[in-house]
Amino acid sequence: SAAASSSWGGGQRVNNGSININPAGQQVTPIAEILKKKNLRIGLVTTATVTHATPAGFAASVPKRNDENFIAPQYLDRVDVVLGGGSGFFDKKDRPDKRDLSADFAKAGYGVVNSRDALLAAREEKLLGTFTRGHLPFSIDRNHNPDMAAKVPTLSEMADAALTRFLASDKPFLLQVEGARIDHAAHLNDIGALLHDQLAFDDAVAGVLALIGGRDDVLLVVTSDHGNSNPGLNGMGKGYDESTQRFAKIVNFKASHERLLAEWWKTKGHSAEQVTELVRTHLDFQLKPEQAQALFEIARKHPVIEWNEQLGKPEGLLGQFAGNHTGIGWTGTTHTSDPTLIS
Repeated sequence: SAAASSSWGGGQRVNNGSININPAGQQVTPIAEILKKKNLRIGLVTTATVTHATPAGFAASVPKRNDENFIAPQYLDRVDVVLGGGSGFFDKKDRPDKRDLSADFAKAGYGVVNSRDALLAAREEKLLGTFTRGHLPFSIDRNHNPDMAAKVPTLSEMADAALTRFLASDKPFLLQVEGARIDHAAHLNDIGALLHDQLAFDDAVAGVLALIGGRDDVLLVVTSDHGNSNPGLNGMGKGYDESTQRFAKIVNFKASHERLLAEWWKTKGHSAEQVTELVRTHLDFQLKPEQAQALFEIARKHPVIEWNEQLGKPEGLLGQFAGNHTGIGWTGTTHTSDPTLIS
């Protein structure tokens, strides 16, 4: 993500993991800084932390992508609308330097918001909105939790908040909108979370198209930075006659693997019986005893028989067990070399 975004935002290749720092160690000026000098407006919207690699590639320069505390201050007066997760990188209680970066944004004229209602009510032209300390929740978790849905805006709502502000003025603009958690779901071999966030991204694209549909002066580019884990629908049943009904089972999933595993880690002893019940409750299928036991063992770092070493981890095993019911298979838990489409 850092390499791809730096190519887009800085126009140069960088070593993987760097943000707009070339292989010689020299800083590459990001596109936001260049365009800001030409009086353009800049927006970054994401479901990850707003200082994550993809948004940062458009507006920051740091040797290591994980230095998000150094990325956040670079957005001040360089990016007009910043929306997503990552309040911890702006809050003086969480920042190592104890700088109250949110207050600095407010002094600079930004509306600073931390809830969906506050975002929808905001009228300032410039906005800093961080709605969770880390990444925003997966859409599947947000959609099944009324309290979470009341606090956290959708990607479509954030994109709309940014784009309507830019369209209201005659200034040219650059707006980057990222459905970041699609990638995270693939790392977790979590087809339910992946599809919910893909649909949320589709909703955001539809909202953008509705706002710019009557204009001929806005270019919309939709693409991805890389593939991940190669999810695929396998033929299921005799003559593959069960493929569709197996795939349809995904609609019954009510939580991400991230939430399910986090709940399991919090239970005392996180036993095989407990994970079996969580899978039944959240994913609507029954683990076989040996499957639950494998999850129990691997959670304790004990070896289990798994010839694909990438899948020899809780998320890899859970993805395979779910795939027996949905037909979805995965090649691993890491980025892949797929060509990325651009439209």
